[in-house]
Amino acid sequence: MYNRFMKKTLTFGTVLILALLCSCANTENTATQIYFDTAVTLTADCSDEVLNAAFSLCREYEKSLSRTKEDSEISSLTGGRKKVSPNTLEVIKKGLYYCKKTNGAFDITVADLASLWNFKNEVIPTRDEIAEALKNIDYESIIIDGDTVDTNGKKIDLGGIAKGYVADRLLELLRDNNVKDGIINLGGNVTVFGNRYYNVGIKKPFSEGNVSATVRLKNKSVSTSGIYERFFENGGVLYHHILNTKTGYPAETDLLSASVIGDTSADCDALSTICVLYGLQDAKKLIESTDGFEAVFIDKNYKITFTDGLERKKGIIELIN
Repeated sequence: MYNRFMKKTLTFGTVLILALLCSCANTENTATQIYFDTAVTLTADCSDEVLNAAFSLCREYEKSLSRTKEDSEISSLTGGRKKVSPNTLEVIKKGLYYCKKTNGAFDITVADLASLWNFKNEVIPTRDEIAEALKNIDYESIIIDGDTVDTNGKKIDLGGIAKGYVADRLLELLRDNNVKDGIINLGGNVTVFGNRYYNVGIKKPFSEGNVSATVRLKNKSVSTSGIYERFFENGGVLYHHILNTKTGYPAETDLLSASVIGDTSADCDALSTICVLYGLQDAKKLIESTDGFEAVFIDKNYKITFTDGLERKKGIIELIN
């Protein structure tokens, strides 16, 4: 089982560990900057100018999509009907799609509840505080009319989908600049593109640098959500950042992590969180009933399970063509 003496409050490293299956002589330009409270690492066969443009895009999206930035566009959506930028509107709509798909298990109006849980200072909210915050979780309160959004007083948190969305936009930018091969890594959201296959190692939960499984991918995104990303222990109970929107407390399922593979990072991002909320059996059913996506699960016994569209060959998990 996991090491109960480990503590982790904020991840600046990668949830996925990458190793290339091929020679990388043409993808040597690598840079890392911090956005969305995580390390964004870009590796591509491109100039410094193109990488700088990609990081500038990250900076702009952080200003619009980050709940922890008080002056962000998302943070301003509490005072009634407001016009929002096209990209912010797109992410909100994508988030609402998954809110509806999961009947609120995934809910982007979780901001008040999420802000109560301070994993850095190991703060457990009171029951009264949680009960009050739960009153403000209701994705159906959000009204979209053209390019305007009215949250009816609800506060939005796009943390379960924003980084994946940014990864998708970074991929567009790099391809528009004729970048042929590369890796986009936003913490637990990794996109590989080009003519090469990559080995992507899925981190062993509650470990430092160990890998539980390796998947071989080409022109795919993979997103991992895990209860080990931000957590603390108090009184023998592990508290993590993936919250049950019905109880207000961290989700209690049999999964330590879920890694979802697909063509779009935003969808993988949301689905990986949903999988942890659902637990192994329902998560596997969800992914296998959703076209274009596969998943690798690690349960609390560290057993690895994957969906029917994947197979293991010589220790490597691959998509079945």
